[in-house]
Amino acid sequence: MKNTALSDTHIKLNAKMVPFAGYNMPVQYEGINAEHETVRKAVGVFDVSHMGEFILKGADALDLIQRVVSNDASKLVDGKVQYACLPNEQGGIVDDLLVYRIDEKTYMLVVNASNIEKDWNWISKFNTKNVEMHNISDKTSLLAVQGPLAAKALQSLTAIDLAAMEYYSFQKGVFAGIPNVVVSATGYTGAGGFEIYCDNEHALQIWDAVFKAGAEFGIKPIGLGARDTLRLEMGFCLYGNDINDTTSPIAAGLGWITKFTKEFTNDKNLLQQKENGVPQKLVGFEMLERGIPRHDYKIVDANGTEIGIVTSGTQSPSLQKAIGMGYVNTAYTKEGSEIFIAIRDQKIKATVVKFPFYKS
Repeated sequence: MKNTALSDTHIKLNAKMVPFAGYNMPVQYEGINAEHETVRKAVGVFDVSHMGEFILKGADALDLIQRVVSNDASKLVDGKVQYACLPNEQGGIVDDLLVYRIDEKTYMLVVNASNIEKDWNWISKFNTKNVEMHNISDKTSLLAVQGPLAAKALQSLTAIDLAAMEYYSFQKGVFAGIPNVVVSATGYTGAGGFEIYCDNEHALQIWDAVFKAGAEFGIKPIGLGARDTLRLEMGFCLYGNDINDTTSPIAAGLGWITKFTKEFTNDKNLLQQKENGVPQKLVGFEMLERGIPRHDYKIVDANGTEIGIVTSGTQSPSLQKAIGMGYVNTAYTKEGSEIFIAIRDQKIKATVVKFPFYKS
């Protein structure tokens, strides 16, 4: 198991540690529901240093990115971030990722922890023009400071005007006395906030400074358990659950990050899917009867015929009801469609709803 630069800190804080994507990670501290509420209402800090970061440099860096990602990175300007995915040649998704434009010839890609090696090998395969590539994952720490009070909690640590930062933008500057820290107005909770990228050697200093500065705002450490319930309430896909090597971005509702203004891997097949439709689509649903949907539970119709599969599910702490995501036959994708989740030989009634589940 790999440790992050902060693993010992989590252990001292009595976090429940679990193996996740090859790392020893905190899943919870005081409890998922309490941590979830802290992020929705105030501010919390996640150690997400297990995520991967690649730097791509050179005159052809953008060309390489354009050929491997689904979104149109030519629309980026310095200091902007874009969500995208890496389509594979069979119609599925290698990974979903963030693309940061540092300057005209320098980009940072942020990828999922479990896919670092896979993504590196995939992108390298297309690097026919000798773009300079650096995998900085093992030396980079990442804190996600999330919640409506995040800007107030962090402002004393930097001259960057945090409240004025647009969503999906970033700035490099001095943070907690450390130069060259990337502060990014991104996150996977739907609660607002920032992600802070630094070298491992500065992670503990930044962690401590963040907690000192945020003390008056009720800042708390948050584990990966609440990260999952928060992202699910927003209807955000989790790689390995809702999207994978076999799921199409069109079926996953990621058509908005799949731009046919350029050529990229498997674009012709995906364009056909967009124009002709797909047999199943990812939907959100709320349970109408008691029961919690879980990954891989079958979705059935009123007669018990299988029409899909659950990819994510939980008891929503904010909504106090069970919610889930899953792929269903297109006849059942309309809002209000009645579906049933097969839980222990029973059909539990649910209804299809629009994302996000949680509306602030």
